Amino acid sequence: MRRIAAVGPFCLSLLATRLGAQQPEPPLDGPHRLFQDSLLDRLTGAWSMSGAVRGRSATLTFSGDWVLNHQFLKLEMRDVNVPPAYQAAVYIGYDNASERYVAHWLDNFGGRFSETLGFGQRAGTAIAFVFEYPDGPFHTTFTLDPRAGTWAVLMRDRGPNGAWREFAHYALERR
Repeated sequence: MRRIAAVGPFCLSLLATRLGAQQPEPPLDGPHRLFQDSLLDRLTGAWSMSGAVRGRSATLTFSGDWVLNHQFLKLEMRDVNVPPAYQAAVYIGYDNASERYVAHWLDNFGGRFSETLGFGQRAGTAIAFVFEYPDGPFHTTFTLDPRAGTWAVLMRDRGPNGAWREFAHYALERR
């Protein structure tokens, strides 16, 4: 019995030393874990963006660049009118802990409409984002056509009767 009592603390200290020597798990997110995404890589560069918003034609310039230590894909949109009727900067990242995309959509409508964080899921060549705005949910889906190398953007909101309706749609083609 004495032998067990004497060996017990030794084993515990050996175990504690062994556990302390193990390498800590790498963080799920942070400056040393870059955001790599083969689908979003195909959205980088300069694009022309044409479509309609609530049935009215719209043409914008569009660009995508990796920023902030490759943590976010920054999308810039600008209406071609002078002065532009619409401008936006969208930062798309990935939350490894939640296993979902995040989107910070900042535009010339100001802080109230930019306070909502969008969350997205990938399905094949599409990423669908949901924004829970104070006035209701809003969906934005980016879809790649891999054969043509083009993108489609579909935006939907809920109408007064609660049914989903198209807010805007765009086609992106390389410039």
